[in-house]
Amino acid sequence: MTAVALSFAALTACGAGNNAQSLGIKPDTATASVDNIAIQNANVITQSKADQAGPAVVSATIFNKGETEQTLDSITLPGGAGTVKLTAASGSGGVTVPAQGSIVIGGKGNASAVIEDGTALTKKIGGVQDVVFRLSKTGDVKLEAFVVPDSADGYQDFGPGSAPAPAAAPSGTPAGQPGAEGTEATDKPEGTDQTADKADKADKPEGSETPAG
Repeated sequence: MTAVALSFAALTACGAGNNAQSLGIKPDTATASVDNIAIQNANVITQSKADQAGPAVVSATIFNKGETEQTLDSITLPGGAGTVKLTAASGSGGVTVPAQGSIVIGGKGNASAVIEDGTALTKKIGGVQDVVFRLSKTGDVKLEAFVVPDSADGYQDFGPGSAPAPAAAPSGTPAGQPGAEGTEATDKPEGTDQTADKADKADKPEGSETPAG
């Protein structure tokens, strides 16, 4: 009993007071809160390798502890990291955070935040990127989101799609087909008609034409 009591006392002691060690524990995901809005698990998810072309996305969970709904008006990435296109889960309309509720940005069936050209962001893989969420009533909520590749564990379902494949160049007109250069010259060599005319004249002796009248 004494050992149990001492163990319990040791565990609770570290959590007592304003300077408790447990108060210094911070989550390993980007988190920020302003007024009634809290944003958690914010990440910028890019292509798998540095300098790999393709889109990137922002993923996050937004909580609204207020009594009125708010709209997510924009997400920006300061530093010229690209324009973020917001799309509601329904595919149209604004992105709404319900009162006393939450929404998820990113992943199948959720609202999306896509950076069409995320090539520059791949150079920050393993680091952080400033992200600003602008809510209709709360205003700006700023944080530093982790930049992770879509190949990392746990991010495949939230990651961006691949870069679109370049369109195939139209094939040229095959040689010998109508409209191809040199077709007429190939089909009828120079001098063919003149040679035929000379042969006709050689077969007909002079004066063989039918007399007039």
